[in-house]
Amino acid sequence: MQRKRYAPGHAGPTARTAVVLTSVLGLGLGLGLTGCSAGAPADDVTVDAKAGPAAPVAPPGRYRTLFEPCGSVPQATLKDLLPGAASLPDAERDKAYRGTASVTYDTDRRVGCTWRADSPDTSHRLTLDVERVVSYDATISDADRAQSVFTAKQLEAGIPLPTTAPPSPTATTPPATTPPATTTGTMAVTAGVPLAPPGRLPTTKAPTTGATPPGSADPTSAPTPTPTATPTGLEPRLLDDLGEIAYLDDALSRVGANGHQRSVSVVFRTSNVIVTVSYREQTTGSAEAPDSKELQEKARNLARLLAERLEE
Repeated sequence: MQRKRYAPGHAGPTARTAVVLTSVLGLGLGLGLTGCSAGAPADDVTVDAKAGPAAPVAPPGRYRTLFEPCGSVPQATLKDLLPGAASLPDAERDKAYRGTASVTYDTDRRVGCTWRADSPDTSHRLTLDVERVVSYDATISDADRAQSVFTAKQLEAGIPLPTTAPPSPTATTPPATTPPATTTGTMAVTAGVPLAPPGRLPTTKAPTTGATPPGSADPTSAPTPTPTATPTGLEPRLLDDLGEIAYLDDALSRVGANGHQRSVSVVFRTSNVIVTVSYREQTTGSAEAPDSKELQEKARNLARLLAERLEE
């Protein structure tokens, strides 16, 4: 028997059937894969639509770093705040004006410095603390968080928060009116008070001279009201000319038998930075108590100088 000769490119019925089946399967798979790929973006759009708009992020604070504290106070100002340093030896005087930096773990978050000068009768101490507040809540700004810290300091100092004035009555509020008089028989009643019948006047009984009316206290036994101190304008209070918000605290205490100590603190906030200036004067022996007005003026002048430094 003569065999068929194999010809390249010529496929028999079986081969052609296999090629057709392979093409059909490939087309089906391709259509299936195309359908899956086309469905993916639609699913993604549905998920994103359900997520809703992203929550707004609070703005960061104005300040990212802090100034060097010990070099922030001019020497002329230190000479005024530390009068006892002028009589010290040169080495001690230079040390007093140089100050001692506070120990902090992050100088971008908190810095401070202390200056001190002592004399036989009086000692002065100046402390500066600068804090940069950072909010770790994305919905609360650094400045708002700093205001919360400032409010806590203010309340701790015993200075109340400012109160808002009550709302004024609107024009639509009806004015208060007296209830109309009603008559029952021959007795009229107006606002709950009985009136005498027509033609008669109500009679009252005068109290006996020297006798105490029933239900009233003896005026001779009434407690004497406690006199209130006259405001001097130097009490602890809020300040309206320093930073965005500020307050001043003033405390006088006794030291030993005849000594006095007065501490004045001025605290103000600018954006997310809180500055605290603490100025203390202590006397010994029979010296008079430190003058409140003088210490407050010096502390406020330094606070204004530092507020200008922050604006640079």
